Amino acid sequence: MTFPRLADGTRAYSVVERGDGVRYRVYAGTATSRLPHDLGHLIVERETGDHGGFWGAVAAGVVFSSMEHLDGRRPPHARERSEAAMRERSDGLRRAELMVWLTERVARDGVTAPQQARAMAAEALSSFPEAQVDAEQVLAAARALRATAERWAELSPGEELVVEWPDGRSPRAAPRSRRPEPRRRAVGGRR
Repeated sequence: MTFPRLADGTRAYSVVERGDGVRYRVYAGTATSRLPHDLGHLIVERETGDHGGFWGAVAAGVVFSSMEHLDGRRPPHARERSEAAMRERSDGLRRAELMVWLTERVARDGVTAPQQARAMAAEALSSFPEAQVDAEQVLAAARALRATAERWAELSPGEELVVEWPDGRSPRAAPRSRRPEPRRRAVGGRR
């Protein structure tokens, strides 16, 4: 996924290339120096091993209304498969939103104690009483979120972060040296 740092006030987007070679632009509100919400999702979902959230759904073929097809051949019956996958993933998508909110809160408040992270998780995920949350994963995701937010804040318009989703394997099994590096490249160029 490529997250270009655009001029403040412009329409923000990212570009995702799925494992099947299809590329989409994902629109996401207004560009600012703050970490984009979808990039926060990517970091949290990857660090917690959550394939049921937004980016796991995209990797599985879901096409949200915020997505614009750029290139690559879409598989047969892509629309029907996307709609079915979205229905199947509705609880996972809601839970992922809450996990991102929780992790942002843990990061913002500087929480380092697992027991405090567990208490915050119980509150944040109260609509999912059966949900199991690994406090250490939440704390690791919060550290990764803070580090990525710092990297994002250092970018100038025209630079971008490229972040990999570990397609086809558990995010936790992916190499740990995944610090997103900024690229100095004109926004709008092909990957």
